Amino acid sequence: MKIPQGLYRYESSQCCKLKKSFYGLKQASRKWYEKLSNLLLSSGYSQSHVDHNLFIKHEKGEFTGLLIYVDDIVLTSNSPTEIRKLKHMLQSNF
Repeated sequence: MKIPQGLYRYESSQCCKLKKSFYGLKQASRKWYEKLSNLLLSSGYSQSHVDHNLFIKHEKGEFTGLLIYVDDIVLTSNSPTEIRKLKHMLQSNF
């Protein structure tokens, strides 16, 4: 890594620390998944113990499931209203 312009290196043992992940870096997909899973968990979804990429919500006889695979999401529900709410929430956060 090259030292950014305007930053002077005093010792050869010093390094730069990333405080935020950039798109395209190895950490970017992990941070995206972390943000998505935190959003879903705070919205009443529970994470499956069998497959951590599966998020489920049971509420008042309604079932909603999200399966996350790399950069795709499979969404299923018996409630069109819940699908609309979830899509709006995802659109406003991503």
